Amino acid sequence: MSSAPAGSAVGADGRLRCPWALSAPEYVDYHDQEWGRPLTTDQAMFERLTLEAFQSGLSWLVILRKRDAFRKAFDDFEIATVAGYDASDVERLLADSGIVRNRAKIEASIGNARAALDLDGGLLTYLTKAAPRGRRKAPRTLADVPPQTPESQALAKDLRKRGFRFVGPTTLYALFQATGLVNDHLADCCAR
Repeated sequence: MSSAPAGSAVGADGRLRCPWALSAPEYVDYHDQEWGRPLTTDQAMFERLTLEAFQSGLSWLVILRKRDAFRKAFDDFEIATVAGYDASDVERLLADSGIVRNRAKIEASIGNARAALDLDGGLLTYLTKAAPRGRRKAPRTLADVPPQTPESQALAKDLRKRGFRFVGPTTLYALFQATGLVNDHLADCCAR
């Protein structure tokens, strides 16, 4: 017997939310205040792209709990500053127990900052133009939410050609969701 697809669930406050948001207080706050909300700056988009890359293979909760340390370690994700990091910065970041210490992801973040500086119109504009277009039917269950789309697949291919790393189609679709470029809050979610 299979279980029913996961639809919205009732939170401690009686409000319906996407079910993934209810397992920890940090998730509730992130879901209600941030996930699916549009960004307005390249710096904010770079932060989210970087954190999504660090999340690969880990729980998003790990990243949320380390977010303040990431901001401090990566100079608030100021793109030009991170692009200027050198080998000593890589070593500094590898020694920082407040963040995820993964050399490949740290080096990718620096390389991604350098590649972002070369994008016409900036990172936010570039990624926004690549997002899925048009109205989509609101998902009723998590089963209705794709892990990736043709747009995220095409963007991953394009960004890799431009020197970006840790930008697979699933990571980029999660970025689209997190930054409001698509609205995947479930149909009856309070945040929709």
